[in-house]
Amino acid sequence: MNRTIINLPGDGIGRVVLESAIRVLDAAGFQAEYIEADIGWEFWVKEGNPLPDRTIQLLEKHKVGLFGAITSKPKEEAASELSPELQGKGLVYSSPIVGLRQHFDLDICIRPCKTYPGNPLNFIRRGRGGIVEEPEVDVVIFRQNTEGLYGGVEWHNPGKQVHDALMTHPKFVKNFGRVPPEELAISTRIFTKKATERILRAAFNHANQYGYKSVTVCEKPNVIRETSGMMFRMAKKIREEYPGIELWNTNIDAQMMWLTKNPEEYGVIVAGNMFGDIVSDGFAGLIGGLGFACSANLGEKVAVFEPTHGSAPKYAGYEVSIVNPIAMIASACMMLDHLGEYELAGRIRKAVAEVIAEGSVRTYDMMKMPGKPEVIKQGAASTVRMTDAIIQKLK
Repeated sequence: MNRTIINLPGDGIGRVVLESAIRVLDAAGFQAEYIEADIGWEFWVKEGNPLPDRTIQLLEKHKVGLFGAITSKPKEEAASELSPELQGKGLVYSSPIVGLRQHFDLDICIRPCKTYPGNPLNFIRRGRGGIVEEPEVDVVIFRQNTEGLYGGVEWHNPGKQVHDALMTHPKFVKNFGRVPPEELAISTRIFTKKATERILRAAFNHANQYGYKSVTVCEKPNVIRETSGMMFRMAKKIREEYPGIELWNTNIDAQMMWLTKNPEEYGVIVAGNMFGDIVSDGFAGLIGGLGFACSANLGEKVAVFEPTHGSAPKYAGYEVSIVNPIAMIASACMMLDHLGEYELAGRIRKAVAEVIAEGSVRTYDMMKMPGKPEVIKQGAASTVRMTDAIIQKLK
């Protein structure tokens, strides 16, 4: 069945890895029409909007997007790079991927972190008697995508109405009541019951469907009592519907400390926006880094699939691209799962795993080389060569 997929290359290496993923999808026999949509820094500079309405309309119509990578810069730096005719008009940059998540309510972010056998970047540790162990990591992080610290409800020098409201809280009065408003920068951390229940149910359903023994809520309820506390209380209630699944509770700081102690014992992890971002990058480091880290952003009607790495603009300028395309290819496999193309997704994953296990084709990160153009002459595979090797396995 022919489908229409919206391509969102974005910035830097986004276009390169997205092209690799589409080549692999074509080689596997996935039939689709691809429409490229405008998104990213170029459109911020030219139009003052990194997420144009025309791109929103394409996703509203076709429902599925493949996203490359995005460049984000601090407020003042972003404003300084606007075209001269847009300067001084009060335009404020905001990340277009965050904009997509909020506009389409892509509130469920799924980030699998699974060991590829033979990957030289896999985490190893010393066990008893000095034995070197390579634990098998198979963790799926469910990150609430639209609320929390990334919700965008912020003030610098809050107005009187906001400041007066904050002054009704005794701890604000005690700790910040004497601070002049112009010296205050405030970000909110908002959780809603609806979105919290939706991410928790998605996590438990995934664990139940794929045989994971536990769901871990990774938050900080001992300190952030209202938001983290609400999530854990709701998790305990929902867990009653899944008697075969254990509910674990970890604090984000302790979880990062334990990351290298027993990563093989975790199954599904669920967290709010910021802590989910942190813990997913931590687990990605155990399976080889962001070159292997894929993700899905799911709403009720629209879904966008992306690697979790950034745009790495310096690499985009290389004459021969050296970046690892596997995270983008794995994200495309998550798209295939979403579309019910499980056989195609399985074939591609098998091809990727075989290339990694054989070890004859490795990108610079897999060879632990610095990310410089000369690594190609030193034996590292280019982006194209790695993609070719995966396609050859498909054949």
